[in-house]
Amino acid sequence: MRVLTWNLFHGRSVPPAGRDLLDAFAAALAGWEWDVALLQEVPPWWPARLPADDHDVVLTSRNALLPLRRALAQRWPDLVKSHGGGANAILVRGGAIAARAQVRLRCRPERRVAHGVRVGDTWIVNLHASAHVPARAQADLRLAAAHALRWAGGRPLVLGGDVNLRAPRLDGFAHAGGHGVDHLFARGLAPGGLRRLERGGLSDHVPLLATLSPTT
Repeated sequence: MRVLTWNLFHGRSVPPAGRDLLDAFAAALAGWEWDVALLQEVPPWWPARLPADDHDVVLTSRNALLPLRRALAQRWPDLVKSHGGGANAILVRGGAIAARAQVRLRCRPERRVAHGVRVGDTWIVNLHASAHVPARAQADLRLAAAHALRWAGGRPLVLGGDVNLRAPRLDGFAHAGGHGVDHLFARGLAPGGLRRLERGGLSDHVPLLATLSPTT
């Protein structure tokens, strides 16, 4: 299984492009070989238009009056920034989502949510942990992991995303790799390498692609 994780920076680029970049992000995702993509800081209206056979979305923070936020963000994305609304998304290729689950990790100072899907026999869980306070981010990660283990039962499990920690700790999981604050963990699957993908100026995060294989 090839699992991608990428924080989309609310659909913005570095340096700022001054325009809507949905087509550019969609083209980048379409050009890479992955089976499941874990995305964070996604404009909430994007997931249905990104290249996938199935997807799951949860809203995170700053989504009050979303139609107005969307109109402003599409016109002035680099001025509106994160105030255009936030979401996490899981994209699936080559299959369908068999089950879904989500849990709210906290409401304050910002809403944080972990969500997961089952594809075949494997659960894949995505989160964007709290920023700026490492202890809070570690608590978010541990709570997400506890729920992920309950959802998965004895099935293989992948957990990852933007965990806002540079050296995260997670008992009971193998670290499948990471860069900066973006990391992937696995249980019941063996890490087989991690690649950093070339994304041009899109986002301020590097997309990561991990290869995972069933353990014998």
